[in-house]
Amino acid sequence: MMVGFRIVFGLLLLACLVCFALGLIHRQPRWHRLGVALLKWTLIAAFGFFAVLIAERLLG
Repeated sequence: MMVGFRIVFGLLLLACLVCFALGLIHRQPRWHRLGVALLKWTLIAAFGFFAVLIAERLLG
């Protein structure tokens, strides 16, 4: 589970950075919006993962 999360988290961060870089290069606002959306989902995934880790610690 931990390895899968790290892979997903890393790929989401990489995609976010690529979108922001493309936004800087091309000056198109759609890349910035996509980068912000990816960053939002990356943070949601991280908070969910840590919530599961905390719940496992508390319950077991």
